[in-house]
Amino acid sequence: MIYLVCSGGFMSIYAANNIARAVQRLAKRGDTGLAGIICNSNGDEAFERAVIPAFAKKLGTSFVQFVPRSPVIQACEMEGRAVVEHSPGSKEAEVFRNLAKAIMENNSQVIPTPMNDLTELEDMYREHLVKR
Repeated sequence: MIYLVCSGGFMSIYAANNIARAVQRLAKRGDTGLAGIICNSNGDEAFERAVIPAFAKKLGTSFVQFVPRSPVIQACEMEGRAVVEHSPGSKEAEVFRNLAKAIMENNSQVIPTPMNDLTELEDMYREHLVKR
């Protein structure tokens, strides 16, 4: 099972779409499938909460979890420690516990339907920029 992790930045979504193409080829052979998309926020939460689920829908997969940008997560990165170890009582640790549970309980995997036309990807992205 493969999960795509991306932020709401256009280049991140573009790269995830390209990876979905490779997953599509593998999934057609029956080797694997796309289990969902996880958003690792770059800080523009309102936009990302709109565009990443829309992107997941275009790929024919589910939006699994939103991981917020947070000083707690950034501190853990600097210390090289997991959030659940560093700050087990934090809301960020709860986000990761929920993500782990969602992954463990997910039995769904699909052959993704990536956008082959860059214009389609750009239009989807722009549609959500306009709604701001």
